[in-house]
Amino acid sequence: MLQYPEKIDAIGVVDHADWKHPKRVAFEPKKFDDTDIDIKIECCGVCGSDIHAASGNWGDIPKPVVVGHEIIGTVVRKGPKCTSEFEIGQRVGVGAQCYSCLKCHRCQTDNESYCDKLVTTYGQFFDDGYCSKGGYASHIRVQEHFVIPIPDNIPSEYAGPLLCGGNTVFSPLIRNGCGPGKKVGILGIGGIGHMGLIFAKALGAEVYAISRNSKKKEDAFKLGADHFIATSEEPDWAEKYYDTLDLVIVCAGSLKDVDFEKLPKIMQIGGRIVSISVPEQSEQIVLKPFGLMGVSISNSHLGSIEEIKQLLKLVSEKNLRIWIQKYPINEANVNEVFERMEKGDVRYRYVFTDYDKEFN
Repeated sequence: MLQYPEKIDAIGVVDHADWKHPKRVAFEPKKFDDTDIDIKIECCGVCGSDIHAASGNWGDIPKPVVVGHEIIGTVVRKGPKCTSEFEIGQRVGVGAQCYSCLKCHRCQTDNESYCDKLVTTYGQFFDDGYCSKGGYASHIRVQEHFVIPIPDNIPSEYAGPLLCGGNTVFSPLIRNGCGPGKKVGILGIGGIGHMGLIFAKALGAEVYAISRNSKKKEDAFKLGADHFIATSEEPDWAEKYYDTLDLVIVCAGSLKDVDFEKLPKIMQIGGRIVSISVPEQSEQIVLKPFGLMGVSISNSHLGSIEEIKQLLKLVSEKNLRIWIQKYPINEANVNEVFERMEKGDVRYRYVFTDYDKEFN
């Protein structure tokens, strides 16, 4: 069995005011519980949530802030009461959640991401006061329920982003009937939105990519879109696509530029607009109820562990590939990725690799 370190090496933010210059740090892991699994990390995707947490947009988090929740690695230790069949050395993944009570009605119905006892993979507190730390680190310790087997035919760097970003868009797609005969819009073609196009098409829907301009039009069609709507370049888009869509998933990082007066017009009666956006804490939106008229607007949180497994099965069976850009993990590269993420300069998901070289 590989030795799990007493202190974990990581790249972490030590000051929100200087968040784009993270430092090499070490921290103590949380107490090892009987149902925990220890994982040596191989790679980790970069999520927009990482930027919000690192920069302080989501409040002051105890330092060091170690982000990352699209984690792939290998099992190095199992608690004595683990009931799962994970083997030492097996490749596994961890998404954006590392704990819930597993006893309440929500947990018992595959809705553990909506549990009141939820602990996200970084930046939240366990009952004993320990603040969770994520995947820009050599290792992670996680309750076994939140450890996910990875199909052999999905390379690690492509699997990681599926566990948070991918599942965050997959969950509202399947919960709201995406499939053959449905017309589904993906609004916001970025890290999560580009995966939404791939998955909606793979599920059999007629897919509409919705973006402010045409810069990503060519990419959208390559990713699986059947139609493209550029809202700032087509003044009559709401009239042109009136009464068309069954479902729209809003994948924009912010809701400030989403026109909630026009968007419901392109929905069929009974259509659903579901946002997965988690913007800055200060952001608010204003809805005019009379403009909705038969259309529902809601938000979706993290997908469940069962939904992650369904997504991995879909990706494996259909041999789907998201679009990634790889960076070896180190201080300089995390700085560069943070700067590029802030500018929106990514096509479409960064993944940190070469963990062995940085953390030995």
